Amino acid sequence: MKFAMPSFFAALAQTPAGGLAQRSRMMEYDQLLVWVVLLLMLFGMVMVYSASISLPDSPKYASYKNSHFLIRQAVFIAVSLVVALFAFRVRIETWQRFAPYLFAGTLILLALVLVPGIGKGVNGAKRWLSFKVFNLQPSELMKLFAVLYAADYTVRKQEFMHKLTKGFLPMAAAVGCVGLLLLLEPDLGAFGVIVCIAMGILFLGGINGVWFGGISATLVGIFSLVILLSPWRRERIFAYLNPWAEENALGKAYQLSHSLIAFGRGELFGVGLGGSVEKLHYLPEAHTDFLLAVIGEELGFAGVLVVVLMFYWIVKRAFDIGRQAIAMDLTFAGLTAKGVGIWIGVQAFINMGVNLGLLPTKGLTLPLMSYGGSGVLINCIGLAILLRIDYENRVLMRGGRI
Repeated sequence: MKFAMPSFFAALAQTPAGGLAQRSRMMEYDQLLVWVVLLLMLFGMVMVYSASISLPDSPKYASYKNSHFLIRQAVFIAVSLVVALFAFRVRIETWQRFAPYLFAGTLILLALVLVPGIGKGVNGAKRWLSFKVFNLQPSELMKLFAVLYAADYTVRKQEFMHKLTKGFLPMAAAVGCVGLLLLLEPDLGAFGVIVCIAMGILFLGGINGVWFGGISATLVGIFSLVILLSPWRRERIFAYLNPWAEENALGKAYQLSHSLIAFGRGELFGVGLGGSVEKLHYLPEAHTDFLLAVIGEELGFAGVLVVVLMFYWIVKRAFDIGRQAIAMDLTFAGLTAKGVGIWIGVQAFINMGVNLGLLPTKGLTLPLMSYGGSGVLINCIGLAILLRIDYENRVLMRGGRI
């Protein structure tokens, strides 16, 4: 089945030099993947509008119009697509060359977030750098650059991957620095995603299986210790385990209990688009962290299933593209593609798990769909790099040159 190509994306079929590639039965890039990503973002924009339309009724958002978040999300998506188009035109070799510098630069940004007067705090967490027109969340940048850095590191240290001191410890030190800065914000959710990215790429890159198992167990212990030593995190875990207790339902489990009520109201096909009751100031952050709950209430199990299947398709394609690149000895490209799949898959899984009460509440958005400029922008850049890897794979398979 052929899909009509949007005119905006016609430029994606061009070579980096600007000339049109020779005609081939093989598509120049994965058009179905582009369409799935576009549909997810547009679907997310509709749901952000639905989830935020009543926010101006609250004193906190009294100066906003009903379409405030819709317009901003549309602008975020438009800017992200333009930036993604330019990111697509950058060769994978260039991304590999600059990966360590991008990682180090983002470490500096994470440190700047903690500097008084520079970092911006929201709801008790300092995670943003304010640039007047927009706010930048460095932890979102770090997710992408952790993928690139871990892939580059694995390629450079391939001969030492079975050794603890030369293979794992340098990478552990780099991720440890990231973790320390993120825990000071605090942002345990982002740290968890970055750890999954780094460990996943190291595993795919051939790290010793025994060391991997031992390190994984150690990380589980560290995360458990962080939770146990933090009273408010510990309280959140207890509330998660029993969200319907009165003190929990009115306290730490307030979001979770109302998210579960939203899914319960939605049943199989939902109450109808725009018909959510929980978004009417009952469910906090409905347009960001708990967007899936609004989807579940308005579109039911069917709507949630569509979202899950589209994310599954993206992750599957990422691993297929990565496997194809590795088969052609493009190890960095292959690990990067799989790393993007791990990143999108893990973050989507955590967000969905939180919404459904399978995981404790964390401040992670649903990739490509939740309201927010930094998240959508970085997701689009990551997927543009994935498309670039696929494009270079196809060119090489046709016997062409990049």
